[in-house]
Amino acid sequence: MFGYFLHGLIVAVPFVLTVSILYWFFNKVDGILRPFVGTPGVGFALMIVLIFLVGRISSLSLMRRLYKVFDGCLESTPGVSFIYSSTRDFLEAFAGKKRRFTHSVLVNVLAEEVWLVGFLTDEELSGFKLGGKYVSVYVPQAYNVAGQLYLVKRDRIRPIEHLSSSEVMKYAVTGGAVELVMPAKG
Repeated sequence: MFGYFLHGLIVAVPFVLTVSILYWFFNKVDGILRPFVGTPGVGFALMIVLIFLVGRISSLSLMRRLYKVFDGCLESTPGVSFIYSSTRDFLEAFAGKKRRFTHSVLVNVLAEEVWLVGFLTDEELSGFKLGGKYVSVYVPQAYNVAGQLYLVKRDRIRPIEHLSSSEVMKYAVTGGAVELVMPAKG
């Protein structure tokens, strides 16, 4: 009986949690326009269309120049610049043209035979005056949105070339609880 209960938990909890989070997200986004649009789902659809249009319009040359002016104003506004630039840089690191989490590595920082899973985020640490011998590696924490940034000597990292970055990220944030899928040879 207890085994069936545990198996039920393993099947039901991820499903219920995923549906609950998606439902919550849907309602939050849909709720933004709910005072103006009464039909459920229309606000969500309009927000998706609006975000798409902002992306499309902002790629036009005139709008890129306007965006740079707007971006500069927000960058120079005290207090606002920290929130704005941190959010923009975080999104760019994951999905933009400046993607940073594409080179997964093993990094040795704690002890001789202890390796952490991380992502090479910067190979030129000129801002820290460490020269070309050092790189920055971001190590995500399991079951958390936080992580650690290490500045380590280049010889303390090993590239993980046989796995995709998304597989490595999934492995790291689940605390190694997922099985790594090795690519097929041939």
